[in-house]
Amino acid sequence: MPGRATEEPRAPETAVDGVLVVDKPRGLTSHDVVARARRLLGTRRVGHVGTLDPLATGVLPLVVGRATRLAALLASGPKTYAAVIRLGVVTDTYDATGTVAPAAARDPVPAAALDRAQIEAAGRAFTGTFRQQPPPFSAKKVRGVRAYRLARRQQPVELRAVEVTVHSFEILALRDAELQCRVRCAPGFYMRSLAHDLGRALGCGACLQSLRREGSGAFTLDQAVTLDALVGEAAAPARHLVALAELLPELPAVVVTDRGAERTAHGNLLRAADVRAAAGQPPVPPAAARVKVYDAAGTLLAIAEPAPGGALHPRIVLV
Repeated sequence: MPGRATEEPRAPETAVDGVLVVDKPRGLTSHDVVARARRLLGTRRVGHVGTLDPLATGVLPLVVGRATRLAALLASGPKTYAAVIRLGVVTDTYDATGTVAPAAARDPVPAAALDRAQIEAAGRAFTGTFRQQPPPFSAKKVRGVRAYRLARRQQPVELRAVEVTVHSFEILALRDAELQCRVRCAPGFYMRSLAHDLGRALGCGACLQSLRREGSGAFTLDQAVTLDALVGEAAAPARHLVALAELLPELPAVVVTDRGAERTAHGNLLRAADVRAAAGQPPVPPAAARVKVYDAAGTLLAIAEPAPGGALHPRIVLV
């Protein structure tokens, strides 16, 4: 069954580093996926980047070994979702797993009366930067308690609206009150809230029927592997890892000297003399907020930040 983790043989404890991009199945929590990956890879040092609800499928990057130190940076990239929104149905969780609201509590406009043009007009309010109310069934904390725990106890849940950004909201199809759409957004955006709020704006109510994450930062479905495929590759599931040296391709990079590598390992400031400058290029990229630091062999040593005097300060050391 999709919602139940099967027992896989536990791999011997190994030292592996990188990112494993999993195509998460419906019915598992992100924590379930991490637990199974730990058994398959033979290491406890596994975490996930960007939680997916049990309803959702698709790209779930897992940071493994030393890559766990990069989790916050890897989580900051944009997300792309393909969703189906069910018009005319309202639930307490804002998705298809929740309890359907009674007819008297629903919005008055029949979903069948809406056309694509009306939905596109309403959808324009959900692009750009705006404030969004998180769903009551969420991992947000209220007075130190997860909101979903309070919601399950039928206790009041008051979550502050937060600023979110949607880069694009594309309507793909409208069939029998099911709206297919694709959304590209910044981290922190709730697709369940989008479905609920869009339903309100249209006057018919709505909930999230299905959700598939197609991209998370630089990671895409093309790189993703299913858990079942990993079980079938008990000899070498680690071969699917994206190596440390290939992560964060959007950041500029410098290569340090042997002395610079030693200083990096100890978290010491790197001066111009510690960096191997390419011909005609400055040793440190100008105006860079973060820089990847490599040694001559191509090993990613650290993520550094600019310091006064043109120096670099290694902030996340990976060796």
